[in-house]
Amino acid sequence: MADALLTTADGRPLKAALIAAQSRARRRAFWLVAPLLAFVVFTFILPIGQMLQRSVYHDGLSKNAPSIVAWFTANKAGTPPDEAAYAALAEDFRTMKADKTAGLAGTRVNYTLPESRSLFTKTARVAETLAPPYKDAFLAIDAKWAEPAVWQAMRSASSPYTTDFYLIAADYERNDQGEIQRVPENQQIYIYLFVKTFILSAIITFLCLLLAFPVAHLLATLPMAKANLLMILVLLPFWTSLLVRTTSWIVLLQGQGVVNGTLVGMGLIGDDSRLNMMYNQTGTIIVMTHILLPFMILPLYSVMKVIPPSYARAARSLGATSWTTFRRIYLPQTLPGIGAGALLVFILAVGYYITPALVGGADGQLISNLIDFHMDKSNWSLAAALSAMLLAGVLVLYWLYDRLIGIDNLKLG
Repeated sequence: MADALLTTADGRPLKAALIAAQSRARRRAFWLVAPLLAFVVFTFILPIGQMLQRSVYHDGLSKNAPSIVAWFTANKAGTPPDEAAYAALAEDFRTMKADKTAGLAGTRVNYTLPESRSLFTKTARVAETLAPPYKDAFLAIDAKWAEPAVWQAMRSASSPYTTDFYLIAADYERNDQGEIQRVPENQQIYIYLFVKTFILSAIITFLCLLLAFPVAHLLATLPMAKANLLMILVLLPFWTSLLVRTTSWIVLLQGQGVVNGTLVGMGLIGDDSRLNMMYNQTGTIIVMTHILLPFMILPLYSVMKVIPPSYARAARSLGATSWTTFRRIYLPQTLPGIGAGALLVFILAVGYYITPALVGGADGQLISNLIDFHMDKSNWSLAAALSAMLLAGVLVLYWLYDRLIGIDNLKLG
């Protein structure tokens, strides 16, 4: 009762006035962050959503060949094509030729069965000659129209929503009966590239940690004037174009480059045994380690800077050796910086494609380079499926990091 009697100066109940004031504060806060929220939604969330939708949706055949899609719907998988199926396909081809959409339909089937697009375009060119019996008319154009693999590929493409692109991205395929099976070993490439990408990213992260730890410790313990000078040198790569840094490494590491020339000049290696450090995995690891090194140094430095030196002095005064002091006192306090730097470098390394494209050659390419290839020249839907799988892998690692270390312990400075 006492609360109900409390009022503001203008006679309003105090509780209602407080609720109204909090509502106004929340609305003001929302409108302040609304531009940033809109920017994130339109430049980050919507593109990712569109990518995920593209990875499971493609209406190239279902939109342009409704008659054969209807036949597939009415007949269960494994049903051999009859005269009605060929008649429906002939009707669709006549429509596709008039609308000039045979290429779109053939492209969709081609994603499941290579060389299907040429079969579709060749048939569409003579679509007006198709006449009963339709099966014989199709076989006269190309004997492939009798192959079960062609009809299974069309059945798989008959629905606009499909998991085919994820099957391809996982090195699987559908056989003539529609059953899922592994592709032949000599055609398995995507899972290999995923594994290779994560392994190389882990190696690059480890090398960055080995190189960054002493540098960050030196930054944290030097006097301010010297530390600032060293910090400028650490940050200097950020002020230089990535393309310039990468091409500089090409000059340094190529067969006739500066490093090999110096080693030959010093007599350490023969002119006929120059080191092969470019256009392979070695080049990718070296260059990406250099480019991503600052992203490991800065989180480590931010943690090391606030570690009191008195802890190490106290440990030594109690009889601990330098190694014991480092292992049991200093290193545990740097774990938040190690975790943050490792997570940051690893995620950046997994998604890098410019540097491997320039210095990796055929041996040093990552999954991101294959995604870029499919987006530019081949299959957007497959690129979206590969991107979604890469995103899922990174999210799983992020979840593991949170379970093992805790995201609350992450220190970025």
